[in-house]
Amino acid sequence: MHNSKFYPKNLKNVGYMIFSFKLKVITICVFTLLSMNTMAQDLTDLYEKVRTSVVVIYTHSNKLRQIGESTSLTSSQGLGSGFLIGHSQVVTAAHVVDTAEKLFVEFTDGDVIEATVESSFSDPDVALLKLQSPKMNPSIVQFGDSDKVKIGERVVVVGSPFGLGQSLSSGYISSRIKKKEWENPFTNSEYLQTDAAINKGNSGGPMFNLKGEVIGIVSHITTVSGGFDGIGFAASSNIAQELLLEKKIPWSGAKMVPLTPEMLKLLNITRNGGLLVEKVVATSRYGRMGLRGGTWKATLNGQEVILGGDIILTLNNIPFEMTDSTLKKLGEFADTLTENTPIFLEIMREGKIMMLSNDK
Repeated sequence: MHNSKFYPKNLKNVGYMIFSFKLKVITICVFTLLSMNTMAQDLTDLYEKVRTSVVVIYTHSNKLRQIGESTSLTSSQGLGSGFLIGHSQVVTAAHVVDTAEKLFVEFTDGDVIEATVESSFSDPDVALLKLQSPKMNPSIVQFGDSDKVKIGERVVVVGSPFGLGQSLSSGYISSRIKKKEWENPFTNSEYLQTDAAINKGNSGGPMFNLKGEVIGIVSHITTVSGGFDGIGFAASSNIAQELLLEKKIPWSGAKMVPLTPEMLKLLNITRNGGLLVEKVVATSRYGRMGLRGGTWKATLNGQEVILGGDIILTLNNIPFEMTDSTLKKLGEFADTLTENTPIFLEIMREGKIMMLSNDK
């Protein structure tokens, strides 16, 4: 039996506690909803601010087609994204444009302008395009400082997944992957990992912070299903600025594979290194020099390659050996390259040593 004097007082306390708890829950829910609405509005405002700077890139390439004992070149079309950083400059991913014979940039207002590759770096996967005619009334975005990006920071990706232009996805920075060995300039790369959805067609598009600054260039995804599995990577903006706007190494227009010691033995090459040329864009610097690409798909030491093309042995008397000291020399030479720099290639073609040059 309850104490009649104690029970009402205790009941009042319990009622007060329940009321207080409900009030706290309601308060938390209200603040959560307000926060979500604010974030949604922030992303809407951000999207409207940057979307017209994001472009779609269409490429036309020659693709090797192999059926039985015969091979032929067929026309292949590609798709990617990019963003405008100047009246005539567009940044994208290197793998989108590296071997494109022709490429076109489409803007949100419907303008389509042909472009050429000005500079490209395959390891950090960044490239700079030059429009053949400046974009009138351009919407330009700025690079942010990717060194200040923190794990857990909210980011937004805008691009053209599967050709669906101006699509937005958002997520967070999950990790930072940095590779920079000072002796080897070709290993200078840094990627920001994100869970923001990235799919085919997003490559080359911008990753924005909430200020509307580009902190990454979308590169690739790691996938088991073939679609987006929650792990995407973007080249950091600081690496892109350093390589594309400061070093400005001219585009070679060739896809080349470094030959490992095992590959050299299989190809009966007695040198300590070389570059197997798989594909060359005819209108590029190397294409105009007469460098030839391959004609036959094969698997060499477990790696899929295209054989039959030239093998570059030296560049201006610097051998293509995969050692830090040699790569450093090649990097130092690359830093001095301009469109008018004389280039001398020692190559092996069909078992014979030849010299190619642009010094005419």
